[in-house]
Amino acid sequence: MQIIKTFIKLVVFVLPLNAVSQSTYLTQGFKEYHFVDRLEIKQQKNTDLNFSTLKPFNRKYIVQQAEFLDSARMGYRDSSGTDKFAGFGNLRLSKVDEYNLRSLLMNNSEWVTVPREDFESRTPILKTFYKTKPNFFEVHTPDFSLVINPMLQIFAGKETDNDKTLYLNTRGLTVRGRLGNKIGFSSTITDNQERGPSYYQEYVTTARAVPGAGFYKAFKGDLSGKDYFDGRGYLTFNVTKFIDLQFGYDKNFIGNGQRSLFLSDWGNSYLFAKINTKLWKFNYQNIFMELMPQFTKKGDTLLDRKYAAMHHLSMNVTKWLNIGLFEGVIFGRKNHFDFQYLNPIIFYRHIEGTIGSPDNAVAGLDFKANVAHKFQFYGQLLFDEFIWSRIKNQPTYWANKFAIQLGGKYVDAFGIKNLDLQGEFNRVRPFTYSHHDTVANYTHYNQPLAHPLGSNFQEMIGIVRYQPFPKWYINARLMYYYKGLDMNGINYGGNIFTNYTTRSSEDGFSIGSGNKLSVLNGLLEVSYELKQNLFLELSFQQRNSKYEETPALNRNSSFVSGGIRLNMFRRAYDY
Repeated sequence: MQIIKTFIKLVVFVLPLNAVSQSTYLTQGFKEYHFVDRLEIKQQKNTDLNFSTLKPFNRKYIVQQAEFLDSARMGYRDSSGTDKFAGFGNLRLSKVDEYNLRSLLMNNSEWVTVPREDFESRTPILKTFYKTKPNFFEVHTPDFSLVINPMLQIFAGKETDNDKTLYLNTRGLTVRGRLGNKIGFSSTITDNQERGPSYYQEYVTTARAVPGAGFYKAFKGDLSGKDYFDGRGYLTFNVTKFIDLQFGYDKNFIGNGQRSLFLSDWGNSYLFAKINTKLWKFNYQNIFMELMPQFTKKGDTLLDRKYAAMHHLSMNVTKWLNIGLFEGVIFGRKNHFDFQYLNPIIFYRHIEGTIGSPDNAVAGLDFKANVAHKFQFYGQLLFDEFIWSRIKNQPTYWANKFAIQLGGKYVDAFGIKNLDLQGEFNRVRPFTYSHHDTVANYTHYNQPLAHPLGSNFQEMIGIVRYQPFPKWYINARLMYYYKGLDMNGINYGGNIFTNYTTRSSEDGFSIGSGNKLSVLNGLLEVSYELKQNLFLELSFQQRNSKYEETPALNRNSSFVSGGIRLNMFRRAYDY
């Protein structure tokens, strides 16, 4: 609770000075994220969107940029009949882009400055509900804003070699708004029952947690069915024109890819305080987090805590190139927050050394380049430990702990409107993210904080997104990875929960060392947007796994599913 008290004192001290309108954040995984990606690549000029490395997105900022685009793109036709656009070079919006732009503004209407009649419903229910097309209930006044929406995700499916029906039953509510132009608030609550595919069951058994959530119970006594509650919420404050504060229980993501090697939203939510400073060409973000070390839950017992602090400093070197510096530290002790890590200035390594270096510190670099109004290239490089002489002369030394990501996106591929491609490569050395104790490893609630595969793996991902018509979405993903698992009681550096002191040697560790697991995971999904944020969906997924040393565990699994989704992001089994 120390981090909470400190943050509240800071807010009380600075808030009255110069508070302005507060914004909430766009829920991660929503359809707007991909559209913002497209806009950024096609514009290649927009400062605010060039900070999209940090997620979730601020609703107010993305509406400002969308409105700017909506007005500035209005051009004219010259005497030859050629369309001219004001200030956006080669930017052209297709009919599908026009639909998505309007949808983005409609779903964040509290920040739209020019009233839009086409947002209004023709037949609101009882003249109170669904006055606008996307929102069940909303109120907007100069001093108060409130938006309430139901959440629903119901799917059923069938897996080969499994007699039981797969299902996902999610019901919930999301609320967001602002008070007196000083405080923004958001809350999302869902109740979930889920029976996922076989490898999902294996993950839950091993991690003792639901992927992307946490605590669960057996559903109606069926151990294959998981019953869990997911509640998230936060408050936002704007201290000055340049500084935003956020405090709550939710997730964050740092990166431009499908995965992040710094901080991912894949695992469970956590308590955090975040300071974001945007000034000139710089964006600087501090996140202070309360996490949970690995555990085996036994009854109603209070779980231990651990803490983390992370910084990310990014700069728009040009209008199309953004580079960033990252550092993070997991405190290597239970139930004790070290106030020296509240220092908001970047470079924790000095502090870590000053207090005796008991903690797990990482550092990294990232970049994102938008090229030719069609391509985006991005990457991350993370160092857990780095000794150049060892890497050069002893490449399989155990403490060569680093990770690399390289990726690219191609919009309107091969001249086909709204056909977008993405390719990504991730490689993480053995023992990366692990530590010499079970507290300071790079984890939270029995799940990795960064990449879901942990360490000692190499992964390749290909993604195709195609929106042939405004309400139709076709998504395909193919993922292949191989990973080294522990074998015969020997730690090969693939399990980041295991102390690295249990290794059997100092050298001889390459990616895939140990019991090599190879996985091919493919997905094809078709969605139709029946009305704003209400989707009908059908999907097919195939996952083949092969163990080099224990072939008896090999499994080929395929399953089909279909269902309905309202104001929810799609549940993914991409591991």
